[in-house]
Amino acid sequence: MRNFFYFLKKTLTSKSGGRKGDRILIMIIWIILAFGLVMLSSATTAVAYSRFQNSFYYFNHQLFGLGLGLIAFLFFSNIDYHLWKKYAFIFLFSSIILLLLVFIPGLSATYGKARSWINIFGFSLQPSEFVKISFLLYLAAWLETRGKKLHDFAHGFGPFLAILGVIVFLLLLQPDVGTLFIIAAISLTVYFVGGGKTSHIIMIVLVGMLGMLLMVNLRSYQMDRFRCLVDPQFDIQNTCYQTHQSLIAIGSGGFWGRGLGNSRQKFMYLPEVGGDSIFAVIAEEMGLVFGIILIGLYFVFFYRGYIIARNAPDVFGRIMAIGIVTWIITQATLNIGGMINILPMTGVPLPFISYGGSAIMSALAASGILVNISKY
Repeated sequence: MRNFFYFLKKTLTSKSGGRKGDRILIMIIWIILAFGLVMLSSATTAVAYSRFQNSFYYFNHQLFGLGLGLIAFLFFSNIDYHLWKKYAFIFLFSSIILLLLVFIPGLSATYGKARSWINIFGFSLQPSEFVKISFLLYLAAWLETRGKKLHDFAHGFGPFLAILGVIVFLLLLQPDVGTLFIIAAISLTVYFVGGGKTSHIIMIVLVGMLGMLLMVNLRSYQMDRFRCLVDPQFDIQNTCYQTHQSLIAIGSGGFWGRGLGNSRQKFMYLPEVGGDSIFAVIAEEMGLVFGIILIGLYFVFFYRGYIIARNAPDVFGRIMAIGIVTWIITQATLNIGGMINILPMTGVPLPFISYGGSAIMSALAASGILVNISKY
């Protein structure tokens, strides 16, 4: 805990160009992180003890990932963000390599129907989490160099479509629809901010919707997710089980919640209590009030990021800032929307809170870049 406050002090007081980073943004990140650790510890006690005879198994592993994430946060927040433009092509190349790693026999790991993880020396990593930041760094640098050429098909829209198509194709092969949607949202947003035509974006969205419709019809389990969205009682024993249990958890929490540690759904009823279902446990234990406060914190994060983007000294910084906040707010929306059943379940983690070293490291690294931009 002493190290936690050391990093907090370090990031609040570090300067670049005579200026400090956005204090409100930093405090929001640390509040969410601290709250997330408390809720993760509470949410995973039962499942951790059942599987590993250690109630703090997931909490302890999360501390390791958080420690690496804090190092990444401190590193990126103190390195001039302009430096990353020099390595734009390397970031694109690494994005493709990372997505290809999950197809290497002996290295890839499959969980459920998705092949999105790799095992290295006993540790599981999700490469697509790091692609969010590496691909965004490439796009920001590339879009800055295009300028008005973005309106030209041969030098702007065409290459953008080809590059995005490669990333989307590799994500579809896994398949990782949640990450695909997040990266698509980031890419289209920064393309627009970089000067792309609205008509181009509408065209991509329409083609994407047609592709999604085709995929849903080809994969029955994807169609079932939409059925659960319309009718959570469609198949509560199998397909809609997670949706059904999350709604029970959120509903039973009421206005003030059952109290910290008093969730009933975490006792082997609600699947992935430390992962994509953690918001349901938060709502059950802490109630509607804390659920709304948490959502409010994410919107403050978005607002501060928008201010940073608006005041960024160059196009690269503006694109990076808006891309990062789009990433975090889109991912939070997909996660919470799936839990309260206003969006289909996608299995994406709740930023800064859900269990998973890859997710928290990539989110903190990106936040470090955002803080560095704010210093200029």
